[in-house]
Amino acid sequence: MTRIQSTKSFEEIFFVTFTIVHWIDLFTRLECRELIIDNLKYCQKEKGLLLYSYVIMSNHIHLIIGSDGKFLVSDIIRDFKKYTSKKLYEFIRTSGESRKSWMLPIFQKSGKANPNNTSIQIWIQDNNPMLIEKPDFFWQKLEYIHDNPVKAGLVFRPEDYVFSSASSYAGLHADAMIDIIVVE
Repeated sequence: MTRIQSTKSFEEIFFVTFTIVHWIDLFTRLECRELIIDNLKYCQKEKGLLLYSYVIMSNHIHLIIGSDGKFLVSDIIRDFKKYTSKKLYEFIRTSGESRKSWMLPIFQKSGKANPNNTSIQIWIQDNNPMLIEKPDFFWQKLEYIHDNPVKAGLVFRPEDYVFSSASSYAGLHADAMIDIIVVE
């Protein structure tokens, strides 16, 4: 975990949401959540992803992200979604996923309906990117991200949800699943 002061410029930081098509609860499987964490780590190391906050819910992900300049944020998002789509689809297809008989046709039908895809679609196209230009907006989105599991009834406190950066902001886990930049 990296801690920085709030002197960082907010002009290159984005709040984004990645949602599974038809709001399918794909991330109820631990392997799928771990795949997301692993790919975020890869993007940090190889593509310059700066990760300020995250939450992985059952059917969507919220992130506050930036780039160190190695790649544009839009390129990192594109590559992340493309790679994870293939890996998630392959997991569903080859694992003992009990819901694959209805999930795979939905992903295939969604892919065929989208002229930008050739076969499958896991993520909806729009990421709802919001440029974070002011600290107040950053804190609002951070609280929104961390409150998602509480509002969903999964935990009583944000910092108790494992697949979130809330525990890092609460100072509870120095050995969190993924390094983030904690803004103070």
